[in-house]
Amino acid sequence: MKYLLAILTTIIFFISCDKKADKKEEQTNLDLPKEPIFKNYGFVYNNFHVVNDTIKSGDTFGTILQNYILPDSMNVHQLTEKVKDSFNLRGIKAGKPYILFFDKDNTNNLKAFVYVKNNIDYTVIDLRDSVQVVNKSKPTTIRKRTIAAEIEGSLSETLDKAGVSAGLAPKLAGVYAFSIDFFRIQKGDKFAVTLYEKFIDDSIYAGIEKVESTYFQHRGKDFFAFPFKSDASQKVAQYYNEEGKALKSMFLKAPLDYFRISSRFSGRRFHPVQKRWKAHNGTDYAAPTGTPIKTTASGVVERAGYTAGNGNYVKVRHNGTYSTQYLHMSKILVKQGQHVTQGQVIGKVGSTGLATGPHVCYRFWKNGVQVDPFRQNLPNAEPLPENERLRYLEYIKPLKKELDSIIKLKFNKDETK
Repeated sequence: MKYLLAILTTIIFFISCDKKADKKEEQTNLDLPKEPIFKNYGFVYNNFHVVNDTIKSGDTFGTILQNYILPDSMNVHQLTEKVKDSFNLRGIKAGKPYILFFDKDNTNNLKAFVYVKNNIDYTVIDLRDSVQVVNKSKPTTIRKRTIAAEIEGSLSETLDKAGVSAGLAPKLAGVYAFSIDFFRIQKGDKFAVTLYEKFIDDSIYAGIEKVESTYFQHRGKDFFAFPFKSDASQKVAQYYNEEGKALKSMFLKAPLDYFRISSRFSGRRFHPVQKRWKAHNGTDYAAPTGTPIKTTASGVVERAGYTAGNGNYVKVRHNGTYSTQYLHMSKILVKQGQHVTQGQVIGKVGSTGLATGPHVCYRFWKNGVQVDPFRQNLPNAEPLPENERLRYLEYIKPLKKELDSIIKLKFNKDETK
């Protein structure tokens, strides 16, 4: 009897120890930190060996994948043939990111390739079951807001302080290209903008979707702008002021997107190369070599070539009254006789000909005589028909009210009176 009791006691002791060990092991496992799950582009990264890289100059789809194991003993050429109808192989650009997903146990066995076009759009080439190509976009949400600020330094710096993408600067410059000389924006100028912004997954900022309405006070003068399509078939909205007058002019204010004016039209200027006093029948815009030069109005290229003084140049005839010329280009992008539209890039800034540094000399002809474009009363675009103007005024009422409200709140006065 004593012998049986001893055996039973021993068995109970070992069972108890095993349970304690199990509990201790279970507690230890609970205490171990779990690997965070990371998902992107439709893949759980934890399930793969993942390589992030960037397209380099000279890379092709084939050269990127040539050293990896593809499914079903497929070679790169066969894979290229399968995907070429759904994926623009020649469209991959240097600097764009891509992701390679490999088997976690065999890190040379490729399972998927993702090409990132931008922060929203991407292409997935999935090799796991059969070759599938899917062009996808990350889910985005659009948020509306109205901001107002006073210029402190440059427009871009002011936008940054206001928590707005610097991408708004060229958009505003485009809206007011016919009304405000953005070379002359100064401290104390004010602006307000109602805009729509994109966010990826409702959290990551992805840029400006559109500008709904704007206000700019420049040198004490108020400028409102509202986009409006007077015709349902019109693809691009035109901008009009609070009275329904078109902001668009026949000519842009400048052939570049706001850069420094280094020399103005003058009857007497000391030439920096020829070292003598002479008339300067143009306006010099200093800018880095390669900066795009835009024609300030639609027309036909009258001349495109090179002279010792002008360097590479383009001259555009706009109608029987007006012509413009663009000098010292590093590169000409149009040909004689070609029709060009307002804002079209016709060349790149350079320092060819008689020039001490990169700039474009912009010359303006009226009735065959070179004149200062800043002193001309240049023609505007066609006004809205009366019935469309009335419809436009009704349309902008709530938009202007929204701007007026933040202008008054921000600047402590009613700027619209």
